[in-house]
Amino acid sequence: MTATGIDSLRRFLDRHDRLFVLTGAGCSTDSGIPDYRDADGEWRRTSRPVMFRDFMTDLGTRRRYWARGLVGWEHLRRAAPNDAHRALARLERAGRVELLVTQNVDRLHQAAGSEAVVDLHGRADVVRCMSCELRMPRAELQAELLRTNPTWSHLGAKAAPDGDADLDAADYPSFVVPECADCGGVLKPDVVFFGESVPRERVARSMQGLAAADAVLVIGSSLMVYSGYRFVRAAAELGKPIAAVNLGRTRADDVLTVKIAATCADALAACVA
Repeated sequence: MTATGIDSLRRFLDRHDRLFVLTGAGCSTDSGIPDYRDADGEWRRTSRPVMFRDFMTDLGTRRRYWARGLVGWEHLRRAAPNDAHRALARLERAGRVELLVTQNVDRLHQAAGSEAVVDLHGRADVVRCMSCELRMPRAELQAELLRTNPTWSHLGAKAAPDGDADLDAADYPSFVVPECADCGGVLKPDVVFFGESVPRERVARSMQGLAAADAVLVIGSSLMVYSGYRFVRAAAELGKPIAAVNLGRTRADDVLTVKIAATCADALAACVA
């Protein structure tokens, strides 16, 4: 992070009063939550993400997902906001944020005090029945997972993105996956999986916020996923200035007004007093 880069971001923030903020995984890495992509925007993990169709149709996929989640959830649950989250909350309190749209599911923006937030990809702390729409806190399902799979809580594993954990050598066929207590349906975290569509009302609310803002600030996203990239393309078509803080390239490098290669926490802490 250079002084020139920080000065450029400060000037960008000074010039624009109403920001549309889009955040990605890089915003939460200083909270200890791993991200998905490397500096070139390429997938850095050996395992591919669980696809929505596979989760819904294949018990083996659900066993693997919830087994890894049983171990990884505690790491995600204990994560706390970092300086990036706190700086964005301060900007909102100062009346500078029209809307914050996050691709993260960790709810750390809300924990830091942000209120005008769209959880574009949902929230990991809620579980949904895909048949009867029952919703429950993730903590309740965690207790059931531990009750039915007591030996799994002792497995050590490296934390992975979004409450996942690396348990590649585990005995997944022995894992018991709870069903909905009301109807026996499939339980799924209330998050948007790969291959699943973002709910239209979230996209519509986000586009309204973008239209009302006078500039876009991208924090910690490579924009390789279309669900977030669409807002930056829309901003460029509307002629709105766009600044980005990200370690590595983004899909929208060709339309950025300002770009800083720095950790989100360092950059925002230096710019937002």
